Amino acid sequence: MEPIAHIRTPFAEKFGVPRQGNLAPHVISEIVFEPAYRSMDCVRGLEQFSHLWLIWQFHCNGTEWHPTVRPPRLGGNTRLGVFATRSPFRPNGLGLSVVRLVSVEPGPVLRVSGADMVDGTPVFDIKPYIPYADSLPEATSGFTAQPWHPLAVEICAPLPPQATPEWVAGMQEVLAQDPRPAYQDDPEREYHLVLLPLEITFRVSGGVARVLRVAPAPRRG
Repeated sequence: MEPIAHIRTPFAEKFGVPRQGNLAPHVISEIVFEPAYRSMDCVRGLEQFSHLWLIWQFHCNGTEWHPTVRPPRLGGNTRLGVFATRSPFRPNGLGLSVVRLVSVEPGPVLRVSGADMVDGTPVFDIKPYIPYADSLPEATSGFTAQPWHPLAVEICAPLPPQATPEWVAGMQEVLAQDPRPAYQDDPEREYHLVLLPLEITFRVSGGVARVLRVAPAPRRG
């Protein structure tokens, strides 16, 4: 199985990728097709849909997986079966995401919002999201039904010119989901999150993520 496309996102590293991409709607990404699929015929009619399913690969994880995992939503202390969670460490390393289609550009290139993928992630297939068939209001949500409280975000540092209003909104949405590992809760620890083109330094205490510094991200490669 070969990728049909790769996605360009502002997430240069795994740390900081939203656990639920649709909670960061201001983060815009681009799906760029491989040469064999660079035909507008391949996406004819796609602009009629508002959302897409993406099937993709956790390409940064390697091949290691375990039968049980510790979901961050449960504080990282409770083990559940890997197939009862959305853990990225899976036997076949496949991900499934719904994104909002912003526009179809020449190329073709698909501009989407709400992607929860590292920059350069391989995409294996794209399918339109169909509300009458794909949305099931009666579905139960298991352990995820427990109340979830996003972090408040406090910006305590000057912002550089690259921090556009859209970028700032995306940063706040990403930090609100608390990107820290579930087992880390040191209020003095500084975390570094790359949201291209900038790097964010922050701390978390008392349910608040405090942005301490925002600076150009280190050059990659």
